[in-house]
Amino acid sequence: MPRAKLSLDLPEQVWVSALSTDHPDAEFTVLAAMPAGDTGVGLVEVTAADIEPIVSAIDDYDTVTSVTVLEAQATRALVQFETTEPLLIRSLSEAGIPLELPITIVDGEVTVELTAPREKLSELGALLEQFGIPFDLVWITQSIGTQALLTDEQYELLETAVERGYYDTPRTSTLTELAEAVGLAKSTTSEKLHRAEGTVIKEFVSGGERAE
Repeated sequence: MPRAKLSLDLPEQVWVSALSTDHPDAEFTVLAAMPAGDTGVGLVEVTAADIEPIVSAIDDYDTVTSVTVLEAQATRALVQFETTEPLLIRSLSEAGIPLELPITIVDGEVTVELTAPREKLSELGALLEQFGIPFDLVWITQSIGTQALLTDEQYELLETAVERGYYDTPRTSTLTELAEAVGLAKSTTSEKLHRAEGTVIKEFVSGGERAE
């Protein structure tokens, strides 16, 4: 299953974007978020040197319909809110991708990591553009279920090779030593290892694109 990391610039109509831009040294960590009809409900932890003016300003935004301060200290506050512009949540929801929390917003920017089929990630990209949310793809990688690709014997051989340092640079175990450890002839070990390596590498190359 592909996993992607996106860096997003939240638009100004998202209250947390505007507020975090006004207070670039503050951190807004979203601990929980969910769509609720046409609105979105969330729980955010705000940390800053002076928390009171930041928390007080949340209720000033027209897109924020409800604010409840659950906990407040000099440099930290826990706030539950409801907003009419849950653009990020809405984009992910419409694309059928769960939001992996927590995420932290600083100065209007947020980085999210997502796990979803490639078609869903493409759909999300289109939705983000539709909602006016600029983003950069930091990387995308294809996770490989190595154990599912290999026989038990192949997996155990690769696992032993890794544990004994056969793939270290420089190697701390030779093929002969590995063969002795698994109780096979050197030629048999080499052949089985080559087949297992080939299976993993082919799977990675065919489905494991990564861009940074």
